[in-house]
Amino acid sequence: MKILSALALLIGLNSYAAADITVPMNAVNETGVAKPMGFITISESPYGLVFTPALEGLGAGVHGFHVHENPDCAAKDKDGKAVAALAAGAHYDPKASQHHGKPWGEGHLGDLPGLVAGTDGKASYPVLAPRLKISDIQSRALIIHSGGDNYADTPASLGGGGARIACGVIKN
Repeated sequence: MKILSALALLIGLNSYAAADITVPMNAVNETGVAKPMGFITISESPYGLVFTPALEGLGAGVHGFHVHENPDCAAKDKDGKAVAALAAGAHYDPKASQHHGKPWGEGHLGDLPGLVAGTDGKASYPVLAPRLKISDIQSRALIIHSGGDNYADTPASLGGGGARIACGVIKN
């Protein structure tokens, strides 16, 4: 009887486990959403969220990678000029830290490890965001930037990642 009770408890707990989320990612530019680039699968682990990309069409090297506050990849005007995926808003920062930082330290909760693309423009190497849970990222956007990320606001703000080149909406 104890074995059956323990088994029932385990089955019940497993039903509460969060399912993976697949986020379609698209190239973006100042006119809006362009072409599909693949997807990123988000999985919850005991160590935080794992973001596993299956992307192509990126430039080789490290790219800034962040969770942004709004579930919208549209271009938006800033100072009279259209900016790619600006409707996604700023880096997700629910504690109002007001600064860019390391994914495992203080700073925006949406600061993620850099996403790496090979010389073929493909990215498949997973990254871990130890401070995030699935509930944190629902109804938000994932943004990939053209350049790398130094996890600081100096010498350039927001890690110096540059233009937003890809975006995907994280749906519930």
